[in-house]
Amino acid sequence: MVRSNANRRWLLGSLICSVWAVSAPVSAAEPPAVDATPAVQPAVPAAKPQTPAKKPAVTSVPSSKYRPARFAGRAGEYYRLIWGVDSLGVKWTESGEIIRFSYRALDPGKAKALNDKKSEPSLIDPRAGVSLVVPSLEQVGQLRQSADPEEGKSYWMAFSNKGRLVKRGDRVSVVIGQFRADGLVVD
Repeated sequence: MVRSNANRRWLLGSLICSVWAVSAPVSAAEPPAVDATPAVQPAVPAAKPQTPAKKPAVTSVPSSKYRPARFAGRAGEYYRLIWGVDSLGVKWTESGEIIRFSYRALDPGKAKALNDKKSEPSLIDPRAGVSLVVPSLEQVGQLRQSADPEEGKSYWMAFSNKGRLVKRGDRVSVVIGQFRADGLVVD
C-alpha cells in the first residue's frame, strides 16, 4: 500500500498523540476517567527506518529571509543631501579576496569628492581589526573609478581582502577623504 508523505505524517502525529495521552501522568486529586467504550486503535504497519538526511554545510552567514538594514533612514538622507550619493553597497566577491564598494551619484558636484584620485579610500572593519586599501596594479592602475561623476550613474571601487579577514555580514566603514559611511553591511 503506497501512502503519501502527508498521510505518513498524520499517522505518526496521531500515534505520538495517543502514546502521549496514555502515558500522561494522572494527578492524585482527580480520579482517572473510565471510558465505557473499548479503545480500538487502527493497525499501523511498521514504518521503514529512514536514513537520516545529511546536514547541509554550515556557512559563516546564518540563513534568514530577512536582510539586515543598510542604514537608518536619516543616514540615507544625509548621504543624499551632503554627498550627493545613494544606493551605497558593500559586496563580498565570490572568492572573498575583493570587497566591492559601490554607490550611485545623484549630484555630480557633491559626489566628485568620492572620485578624487588624491584621496586614499579605505574600508575599516572593527570586528576584524583591519583597514583595507584599494590595490594598485602595474598595468591597470588603481581598482577604482576616478572619472568625473555623472548624474544617475553607478560607481565602484575594489578593496583588497587578502586573507579574507572581512566576512559577509560584517558592519564596515568606508572612508574617502572627508567622506565617511559607517555601518554598511557586507553582502
